[in-house]
Amino acid sequence: MSQTYESPIGVAQIGVGYWGPNLLRNLFSSPYFSVKMVIEKDRGRRQFVEQFYPGIPVYSDISAALNEKNVQAMVIATPVASHVSLGLQSLDAGKHILVEKPMATHPEEVRQIHKAAKSRNLVAMVGHTFIFNAAVKQVKEIIDSGELGDIRYIYAQRLNLGRIRNDVDALWNLAPHDISIIQYWLNDPEPIKTQRIGMAYVQDGIDDVVFLNIIYPQNVMAHIHVSWLDPHKIRQITVVGTKKMVVYDDIAESKIAIYDKGIDPLAVLGDRMDFDTGGVPEFTHRSGDVVRPKVPWREPLQVEIEHFSQCILQGIDCKTGTAHAEKVVGILRRADTIQSGR
Repeated sequence: MSQTYESPIGVAQIGVGYWGPNLLRNLFSSPYFSVKMVIEKDRGRRQFVEQFYPGIPVYSDISAALNEKNVQAMVIATPVASHVSLGLQSLDAGKHILVEKPMATHPEEVRQIHKAAKSRNLVAMVGHTFIFNAAVKQVKEIIDSGELGDIRYIYAQRLNLGRIRNDVDALWNLAPHDISIIQYWLNDPEPIKTQRIGMAYVQDGIDDVVFLNIIYPQNVMAHIHVSWLDPHKIRQITVVGTKKMVVYDDIAESKIAIYDKGIDPLAVLGDRMDFDTGGVPEFTHRSGDVVRPKVPWREPLQVEIEHFSQCILQGIDCKTGTAHAEKVVGILRRADTIQSGR
């Protein structure tokens, strides 16, 4: 980058709603950032900051941050509809940005953010926190090592009887996590086909439950089930390979379980004492050990904040930059287009 920055980086956070307090806590405790101010329109949330972070100035207008020279970066944790406008304003003011997921609601908007950031040599990062989860990273290492063989299919469940949103539906609220993880595991491929089925039960036009199917190259299938109307709290992804299978369970004590299970062709003795010569193929079930590797734990959001600082200070490639964000938003938007045509 053409500009030189020193640590700690002056940062302003916009929005301290549902996820905002977690971001503020990590920014405040990070040795790489100095929180210069918080921007929050809601009076109650401003009082929250004043109570727990009395040394941080709180404003209701973003202009306070845009005009402050000691603010080099902005963390945006506001409703999705405001992400693009706030992100572009921040970039125009020469600030690096970390935007909560999803970065935008259309791939073209992500491209606008990318263009604005690139022209100013600034970092534009999206908060796909699970990419910085140690267990998610370890599953990728397992996949990349070939231990699972060729990937056949992946299915994810993100369910709960939980917080119902009125600004986005269950797909846009919950599925970005799983889409981001799957894209990361598969090295960000371009999907061949998507299929979405959802239904709104509580609020008109806002789906509470969605089933999303994605077809990738090499016949790899992914299925994502999200709902905030479910009796079970589940945060689980299963990857089925030709050799082994792995389950990532975010709320279990053992985050990863590797299953030495599968179905293999059975060698059949032929008339001439050779094997596998013609005839109807037979198969055998293989059921070996279940291995639960230890995963060293560190709060993913802390790792994400540290990575954001490294992108600014060292100019390293951003793991969840605009290229990754565009793929995730593209899948969500394509699914919406399919749904609207039913």
